[in-house]
Amino acid sequence: MGDAANIWDAVPDWGGAGARRLIRGGRGLGASIWEFQPGQPEYVYHFHHGSDELLVVLRGEPTLRLGDGERMLREGDVVPLPRGPEGGRAISNPGDTVARVLMVSSNADPDVAEYPETGKVGNSTRGSTSRETSPSPAYLPD
Repeated sequence: MGDAANIWDAVPDWGGAGARRLIRGGRGLGASIWEFQPGQPEYVYHFHHGSDELLVVLRGEPTLRLGDGERMLREGDVVPLPRGPEGGRAISNPGDTVARVLMVSSNADPDVAEYPETGKVGNSTRGSTSRETSPSPAYLPD
């Protein structure tokens, strides 16, 4: 079972927020563990055009910012994040303990992630990801 991983294994520390892909197998579900260190500022607001996601809080009390405001989450909370602008979100950890979340994804291929507050767009195809620095067409002035 080459795709098996233990969600309690250590996640590398990349200076505040770190992630470890658990499963990414082309079609079907995929999952990543995200770990946010205490006091971690917000991970940039974004949404996906192709993939639906499900956020499951495994540890700590992260703050989730959605289009309609912020809410503090607790261990065991589950939040569906549909594709498109209605699934836009940012995660931070203003608390004093580590927060760890499981992100389950429908793994659309290709997928486009849009970062409306920075005007950036990222895309992934066949497991490869690239980020564009130009604004997305939806946010270009007329």
